Order: sequence, then C-alpha cells, then structure tokens
Amino acid sequence: MNAPDFFTAPSAPPAAEVASLMQALGSQAKAASTHMARAQAATKNRALIALARLLRSQAPALQSANRSDLDRATTAGLAGPLLDRLKLDAAALETVATGCEQLAAMPDVIGEITALRQQPSGIRVGQMRVPIGVFGMIYESRPNVTIEAASLAIKSGNACILRGGSEAIESNKALAALVQQALLEAGLPVDAVQLVPTTDREAVGLLIAMPEFVDVIIPRGGKGLIERVSAGAKVPVIKHLDGNCHVYVDDPCDLAMAVRVADNAKTQKYSPCNAMESLLVARGVADAFLQKIGPIFAEKGVQMRCDDAAAHILRTKAAMKVVAIGGWDIVAATEQDWYQEYLAPVVSIKLVDGLDQAIAHINHYSSHHTDAIVTREHQHAQRFLREVDSASVMVNASTRFADGFEFGLGAEIGISTDKFHARGPVGIEGLTSLKYVVLGDGEVRV
Repeated sequence: MNAPDFFTAPSAPPAAEVASLMQALGSQAKAASTHMARAQAATKNRALIALARLLRSQAPALQSANRSDLDRATTAGLAGPLLDRLKLDAAALETVATGCEQLAAMPDVIGEITALRQQPSGIRVGQMRVPIGVFGMIYESRPNVTIEAASLAIKSGNACILRGGSEAIESNKALAALVQQALLEAGLPVDAVQLVPTTDREAVGLLIAMPEFVDVIIPRGGKGLIERVSAGAKVPVIKHLDGNCHVYVDDPCDLAMAVRVADNAKTQKYSPCNAMESLLVARGVADAFLQKIGPIFAEKGVQMRCDDAAAHILRTKAAMKVVAIGGWDIVAATEQDWYQEYLAPVVSIKLVDGLDQAIAHINHYSSHHTDAIVTREHQHAQRFLREVDSASVMVNASTRFADGFEFGLGAEIGISTDKFHARGPVGIEGLTSLKYVVLGDGEVRV
C-alpha cells in the first residue's frame, strides 16, 4: 500500500455536512487567533508546560490509541517506512514533551520591535514581529506532528487547524484532546488548536481554499500530497516536495570523519526527508574512502547504485572486506538515481573531479533540502556554504541534523525549500510576519 491519499475517503458524509464542519472550524480558528495574538508570554508558556506534563502522564493511553492505528495500518498493508513514521513510542513522546519545554524556555518574539531608526522628519520607523493568524496543517502518518504544530502555534500566538492522515486518526484525536486540555488549563481558547475529525477528501479541498479564515497552508508528507495541495490552494503554501540530500566527501578530508558522517546520514534512519540519498566522492580520496564505507553499507543491507568508477573501486578493492558479510548489492546507477529520494536502504554513489563538479551536480540534481561537505580545506567549506543552493548547508556534519529540534527551534512545523518568507526548518519565526511600525510625536508630512 502506498502513502495515504488525502483526496480519497472510504466513506464520505454528505458534502454539505463537511462544508458546514469546515466553515465552523475556520470561523472558530479565526476568532481564537485574535485571542492568541494578544496572549501574554507567561500564559502561552503555561500551556506548553501543561502539555509536556500531560504527554508524559498520559503516555499509556496515547500508546494504546497509537497501537490501534498501527494494527489497522499493518492489516491494510501500509509500507514499512510509513509504519515507522506512524509509531508513537516512548522516545517519540519524550521528544515532543521536551520540545514543548524547550519552546516555553525560549524568548517570546511576538511584539518585538527591531531595526528602529530615526528619520529626518522626526519619526522613528521599525518592524514588529506578529503572528500570521491561522495556519492549516495537512500531514501524513507522523502523529508527533500534531504536537509539534500545536506547540508552535501556541508559542507563536497563532491558531491552527490540523488535518492528519486517516491512518493516525486515533493517535491524533488523543493528542489533540491533550492540547485542548492544556489550553484550557492556561486560560487560552481551546479552538486555538483544532483537529479535523473527518477523513473525507472534501475537507482537504475546503481547508486549502478558505482565505477568509486560513492565512497559510503547510503540507507535510509525500511529494504527491504536497503537489496536489499546492496546485489547489487558494492561500499561500509553505512546502518542500522531496529530500534528495547529498554528502560530498572532499579531497582533502578526515577519512574517519567522512565515514562516520556518511554512515549516519544514510543509515541512522532511512525514512526522514533529511537522510542522505546521494553520496559524492572526490576522486583523490575515492579508493581509501570507498574501501571503508562500502563494507559498512553492505553489512547494513544498503543497496549501492553506482557510476562505473565507484562500482569498479568497490568491486576490485573492497570486495575482500565483504566476504564475511556474505556479499553486497551493487547496481549501475541510472540518470534518475541522481534525482531520487529513496526513503529506503538505497544510496546513489558518484565520483567527481573535485569541489566545482560536486557543487554543480548538487545544484542540478538536489531538491535543495539539505546538503553537506566533509572537508579539511577551509576555503572549500566556505565555497560550499556560499554556492550550494539549499535550505540547509552543512560542513563536517550529518544531514540528519536538519531538524527544528536539533537546530534549537524547540520543534518544527516542517521544512521549507521555498525562498520567500521561510526556508529550512520552520519554527516560531517562520510562523510570524513583520509589519512596519511608526513612532512619532505629532510630526506631519510637509
């Protein structure tokens, strides 16, 4: 079974009923957003601390609801990577609870005035950071997104309407109930975070076409979902379509570091969008590096889709090291492999002449999500940072760090590869806007 289809429903309530539901959710969210925009920092932080407490104390009930989703998804034949994303285990709950606490400890940027400058006329002009208003979130599998979206909405003073996948409906309902309990405890409107309770396809179509209520849509899921949401939306969309992330092993580099980074970027977890999919290796270090990384990938069952030069080195110079492992899976790469997001134990490997060719390859084939270089040459690192056109660019670090929690944002609403408004992991500031403010003392224009 492929990724869940948000535009299809097994049983649909009457269209008028769904339209009425979405109008109600939109109207309630809009009203709640006014209250959230003026909420004090201490009040929002109380809600986040309460939510962290509830996530920990209600863990058994949450995992019971999640087991219902997992059992149903397994019976339906949901693909392995999607089942992995659906799990709400103890570690996942602790991560989102900690994220709530981290957000509560961060400064409140709402109302902050920056770049205030005195003008010749006597007025002072600056910019104030304000909430966007209402955002709609459409996401697949990952029930932890319910908490990440809700906690960021609270901290940033926004309201949100959440539409999770049907495969996670029980998990999402249980999580959303805790969010509303935390809002109530803090004295904030419970309608600030609402979960769409129907899996009908019409709900998505309506959510993305309600500019009178919704200010921005954030889809988080497979490429097909994001493309369809973007095509049908009547409000702005913050998105990324896929994550073809690269690691480039430079000449010169620390070989042990390069092996460690490439291994982690590919195999620490296969399903996230920040996992490495393409490995570029400078010819000057290719023999030494591939002889080390090849057996590691082979032992972990990673298929290597190689260009001729990389395949030759692996088969002739590293082959003896995989005898005990029982062989490996090396196939010839096609042109499509350089574009591919696998989300699986598969990696494409290509040899390049050096930094210029690596940068050119990445900018041509990359999805502009996250790309990394492993190098000992400072000038190479600086050029890579400047010239690689991606939302996150890294030096001597795994691409798996491209995550709002790891970046210190407390949580993330998603990754944006757009170039306007928000780019990279979208945290608090990505859910705000700036407006000009003018401070005067009776000045008039002459």
